[in-house]
Amino acid sequence: MNQPATNVIPLPSGTEDANRRQAPHNEQLEMALLAAMLHNNRALEYVSEFLKPEHFSSKFHGQIYSDILRMVERGMIADPVTLAPIFASYEWVKAGQVPANYLIELATHLVAVINTADYGKQIFDLYLRRELIELGTETVNAAFVHEIEPDGKAQIEAAEQKLFELASSGMIEGGFQNFKTAMRGSLNMASAALTREGGLGGIATGLKAFDKLLGGLKKSDLVIIAGRPSMGKTALVTNIAFNIASTIGEEDKPNLVGFFSLEMSAEQLSTRILAEQMGISSDKIQRGELQAHEFESLTDIVANLEQLPLFIDDTPALSVSGLRTRARRLARQNKGNLALIVVDYLQLLQGSKTENRVQEISEITRGLKALAKELSVPVVALSQLSREVEKRDDKRPQLADLRDSGTIEQDADVVAFVYREEYYLDRSEPSSSDTVKYEKWQAARARAHNRAEIIIAKQRHGPIGKVELNFEGATTRFSDIESKEDYHYGG
Repeated sequence: MNQPATNVIPLPSGTEDANRRQAPHNEQLEMALLAAMLHNNRALEYVSEFLKPEHFSSKFHGQIYSDILRMVERGMIADPVTLAPIFASYEWVKAGQVPANYLIELATHLVAVINTADYGKQIFDLYLRRELIELGTETVNAAFVHEIEPDGKAQIEAAEQKLFELASSGMIEGGFQNFKTAMRGSLNMASAALTREGGLGGIATGLKAFDKLLGGLKKSDLVIIAGRPSMGKTALVTNIAFNIASTIGEEDKPNLVGFFSLEMSAEQLSTRILAEQMGISSDKIQRGELQAHEFESLTDIVANLEQLPLFIDDTPALSVSGLRTRARRLARQNKGNLALIVVDYLQLLQGSKTENRVQEISEITRGLKALAKELSVPVVALSQLSREVEKRDDKRPQLADLRDSGTIEQDADVVAFVYREEYYLDRSEPSSSDTVKYEKWQAARARAHNRAEIIIAKQRHGPIGKVELNFEGATTRFSDIESKEDYHYGG
């Protein structure tokens, strides 16, 4: 049988036989696999999950495989006799490109049914190699086109996305695992929680009360931290990111953190961290108001922290697919040391081009949850809240206040709200002439001074409730309140 012309790939100019060379394929292997299936349809079970008709180098073999699949799925026997009428109807058989008795010829190529899985994996591997060649050719051709859009960076992201999709296609290693394997995973998680300080099942955030309620940030979880503007959302995740990046993780490896800052620049974010470490206002650093000894302390802190495994990407208007591509690249380049992904904030991410913002946010949250599972790391994403909060007397957020989409709540494993009563009290100071009201206000403000509530409104695998933390607005620093039992369950 003649091989389709699509298997001919041009060589780079200057290479021997530059006009033609064969793309990776093995026609005999494909024939042996099809023969095994025609002999025993149960052989299909070993490859049907990952092997598709388009993975065959021969379009004829791909069509035969597709026909076998369809007949078996309908509960029918697929052999040269039952397939013959379907096969005879194809134009390439009528045109004589393939002999009419080709199915019978295929059946004679049986080697061993037991080798079916290996045959399928090799055919799939050859498909990947052909696609890799095609992707490389497309990338080269696109790079030669001089157009404003897409620019070079966009082309790189598109190529990386296609490369990852190619690498993850087929799902050869997926499928069921027995209960013994699942229980071993649970035992390992329990063992890690037992040996970790504080008995945490996940990664410690450095805020003990928060960790006690959550059990740490767990792998594969999507954690949404939401709040109205000026509540301290970015400050909280910056503190958490710094605390995690400052500790050693599993197997004595550093905890690497990827921080996608779509609102603030990398310099602004790092300035916040430096200010928090020095215990001064970040404005003081930015305005150049440091004393000589303070600047000396600043340079010492920079020297100590410059090797911190905290990576910041401040690309504005980043797409969710671009974010996932960059997160995968960060994980790959650092050999699995990635411990946390932070996104500030999800409403600034771009989804597919759609007029429906709710659908776009749904796509973004699904993408972030898929990323958490794919990389087996917690993804912490900040979210805005709707203005409905401001219309209530009690301005503590609720799940219904999540902005743009109910799927934020649906896709998230944890939803936490940041609430600072002090912020609202400062904006509702009564007249001092009303002594009773003014004294009540003063007492309430004194209780709320430098305090923040973290309200856990949803936790898929644990209790809801809230914790109270210290919050120093000038240095944007959250910390535990050591002098009291600062968490409770049940909201």
